[in-house]
Amino acid sequence: MPKTIIVTGGAGFIGSHFIRHILNKYPDYQIINLDKLTYSGNIDNLRDVEHNSRYKFIKGDICDENLVNKISLEEKPDTIVNFAAESHVDRSISAPHPFIKTNILGTYVLLEAAKKYKFKKFLQISTDEIYGSIERGSFKESDAPTPSSPYSASKAAADMLVSSYFKTHNLSGNIVRCSNNFGPYQYPEKLIPLFITNLLENKKIPLYGDGLYVRQWLYVLDCCDAVDLILHNGKTGEIYNVGGEDEKTNLEISRFILKEIGKGEEYIEYVKDRPCHDRRYSLDCSKIKRTLGWQPNFNFEKVFRDTILWYQKNQWWWRKIKSGEYLRWYKKQYNL
Repeated sequence: MPKTIIVTGGAGFIGSHFIRHILNKYPDYQIINLDKLTYSGNIDNLRDVEHNSRYKFIKGDICDENLVNKISLEEKPDTIVNFAAESHVDRSISAPHPFIKTNILGTYVLLEAAKKYKFKKFLQISTDEIYGSIERGSFKESDAPTPSSPYSASKAAADMLVSSYFKTHNLSGNIVRCSNNFGPYQYPEKLIPLFITNLLENKKIPLYGDGLYVRQWLYVLDCCDAVDLILHNGKTGEIYNVGGEDEKTNLEISRFILKEIGKGEEYIEYVKDRPCHDRRYSLDCSKIKRTLGWQPNFNFEKVFRDTILWYQKNQWWWRKIKSGEYLRWYKKQYNL
């Protein structure tokens, strides 16, 4: 059983939820949150646990080999859960370098530390986007990656690197490929929080192309349950798909949000599509259900409404992000 876990990217959306999940569920576990605090990392995401004696935040880059080795030597963790990633597809198209650096080189640095300091487990958090688009059916873990963007290509490369360390160096661990997550604390450049917050600001919502791109939506706490289960019970070296049971087009998502907030379809602004936009993502999650007994616990429509309500009630969190106030504070705090 792991006792001290390095969670990289723990100030991000899914990582912060996972940290809270572990601290609440396992009273004897220690968490070290290693996060660079780039534009999308936000220490407000963990305001409620920052004084917890079993939680420690370290600002740093997973590409910094000296820092990662120092943490490994001094803190003596036995597990790494790697959430750290550059993840926005549009940004990867216009500026791919940070994606290549963080997602590939950063993963390599963590793998080397795990090998050197003999960690018990390495969990790589990946994405359904590495498989590319599929018209019918769903991707299994055995299907070959066919990434379409620099982001998904960098994550596919990282997955292969992780897999090679499992085989060559007998490193114990798993790769977790998740579908689109949603929930509180998601940075408002992603589709759901962007659309919700735009409408709360009485702005239009930008919908790519015809809006009929299909995604498999997973509530973030269901994702955390799955990662927890794989961390403790996953068969070493295995890949697990973790996806929601609700496939929705972006247009359906838009209409749901509009209805809940009380606005009409005149607030939809159809915009020019991005290059090579994957039409449909779909994961076959029968493996984790069959072998580990995982099932999503949350009803999609209920938690979607709860998510919209959270952004309505927590405007202090997202308004300072969208206004640039948080970024200005961050730069001043760290002399950038």
